[in-house]
Amino acid sequence: MKRLQEKVMQEGLVLSDQVLKVDSFLNHQMDPVLMYEVGKEFVRRYAGEKITKVLTIESSGIAPGLMAALELNVPLIFARKQKSLTLRDDILVEKVYSFTKQESNEVTVSKKYLSADDRVLIIDDFLANGEAASGLARIVEQVGAAVVGFGIVIEKSFQPGRSMLLDAGYRVESLVRVASLHDGKVSFVEEEQEVPAQ
Repeated sequence: MKRLQEKVMQEGLVLSDQVLKVDSFLNHQMDPVLMYEVGKEFVRRYAGEKITKVLTIESSGIAPGLMAALELNVPLIFARKQKSLTLRDDILVEKVYSFTKQESNEVTVSKKYLSADDRVLIIDDFLANGEAASGLARIVEQVGAAVVGFGIVIEKSFQPGRSMLLDAGYRVESLVRVASLHDGKVSFVEEEQEVPAQ
């Protein structure tokens, strides 16, 4: 997605060979017009999949997830990282490790919002090692629902998350694929060009 790639180039800050900071438009302050375009692009890529729910994890996945859910006209569910006094019984729980925060969290979703009939699109802001994505997939599968695929805003392709999800049989659609953050510069995976039919 060209506009998103340009935004990463203009406003993304490379903090190390592993960490890209995008808090000016995605992780702290959000660009609502860009998030709307991101949501529409996920829906375009998953056209015809009969998605019934969008699932993300708080908090940075909420904006792109909500925009995709709005475009699909389906509910958005966000897995909670924080313990909630109102979310106690009949919950689905998975432990996930955050690469950015270097900590494990239990994420929870109420069972009343997912059923075996659901076809779920999982949206996340970043894909690095695939821990959060895998945890969300396990939550969906606990109730027998189907994971349609993953919509990732920014993928760090030099980390193993994509391969892990693909090896597990999931579809992964990433809008921007970062090949490297070496020497303080962002470089992108060159997408293969489709060759026109002869």
